[in-house]
Amino acid sequence: MKDHSELSAIFNADEQRVNWHDETLWWIRQKRDKAVNTLPEWELLRENASQIKQHTLSNLSAYLEQFEAKALANGVKVHWAANAAEHNEIVLSILKGNGINRMVKSKSMLTEECHLNTFLENNGIEVIDSDLGERIVQLAKEPPSHIVLPCIHKKKEEIGELFHEHLDTPAGEADPQVLTEAARQDLRNVFLTRRAALTGVNFAVAETGEIMICTNEGNADMGAHLADIHLASMGIEKIIPQRRHLGIFLRLLARSATGQPITTYSSHFRTPRLGQQMHIILVDNGRSQQLGRDHFRNALKCIRCGACMNTCPVYRKSGGHSYQYTISGPIGSILAPNLDMKKHADLPFASTLCGSCTNVCPVKIDIHNQLYQWRQELVGAGYVDAKKKWAMKAMSFLFAHPSLFAWVGKVGRRLMMIGPYLFNNKLNPWYHQREMPRAAKQSFREWYKQRAKNNG
Repeated sequence: MKDHSELSAIFNADEQRVNWHDETLWWIRQKRDKAVNTLPEWELLRENASQIKQHTLSNLSAYLEQFEAKALANGVKVHWAANAAEHNEIVLSILKGNGINRMVKSKSMLTEECHLNTFLENNGIEVIDSDLGERIVQLAKEPPSHIVLPCIHKKKEEIGELFHEHLDTPAGEADPQVLTEAARQDLRNVFLTRRAALTGVNFAVAETGEIMICTNEGNADMGAHLADIHLASMGIEKIIPQRRHLGIFLRLLARSATGQPITTYSSHFRTPRLGQQMHIILVDNGRSQQLGRDHFRNALKCIRCGACMNTCPVYRKSGGHSYQYTISGPIGSILAPNLDMKKHADLPFASTLCGSCTNVCPVKIDIHNQLYQWRQELVGAGYVDAKKKWAMKAMSFLFAHPSLFAWVGKVGRRLMMIGPYLFNNKLNPWYHQREMPRAAKQSFREWYKQRAKNNG
């Protein structure tokens, strides 16, 4: 299995794609900055949201039980799934129990995490994703590369080719407006003929037993309102205590994600309509385990805005598929090892630890600190390449002995002056992306001592 650096190299082979991927995401980050700077109370909103989430996580079981009781009283059927396999089996049993073999689905990163589509298709259930970005990657037989912008890695010409193949649009058509209209027309029949619709959940209110779904396309509403059965897949961390708290999170979510004041559709679902079934599946899948990790429990505050991805220099240059996890970027790099430390041991190292992710997080998750902490955990557990481990030990020893450090630095500078080819060659991993800098004639310490001596 290829690691992050190897997959990043594949993405970086197309320099033009990398450049517009980087520029587009940074443009979205700038939109976020403009949006948040219109709110003088932005930092107060962040702090309030962080504290609400902290309180909720500390009382998670009580709020989940309250939510279940309220939802049941509202006429909703509530299911509990310990892991992805149980979640998928529950969905399948509901569909099979109602004689359904076709379903429409709006965006749900949890179902991507559980690999629901593949599971259902293997069991004879057709699933159509109705979010435009998700539909595009579904047709391409790819996972989403971004939690808010699933097909951000694709050019409009590539999307045009997909639509020509699957939706019979004219060959060579790449006008986004034309392609979007083609998708709308194709999905209209899907919405009208599917008896079951599955949605994700952005927020769930313990006080009322309701769920809220935020979209810009209205596809979740179309599916849920037209279907006989509405299934909602929800990670247990999506709970918030009271309905009034929604006002805080809704002001943070869209501004952080796309720079909008609010999503186009912010829809509440509390009770099924007359004759409709509504099912909510509460999914753990490693979340309780993460809750028990003191250093990493704050990651469960995440509201899936994607702001950390849009600002991350590594994500922007390496693409979402290089992470090999449903949720990519900085937040994915601290969520993935919780599920499988060995498989995802490379991800916490796919970071410069610049802290930009932490700065933009609307719920104040200390992402870069958790990335650093995961590195310690992974090294301690023996999941890091032996060469890197011993190289780090050698550097640690060197940094702990100033005289030796100064001597090695002097020798290294001299060698770089005499024979730069000793460093600028394929045996030096750094040379794969850059040349070593020209060696300075003296170190900072030597310069400082000379300066102090001259100033007498």
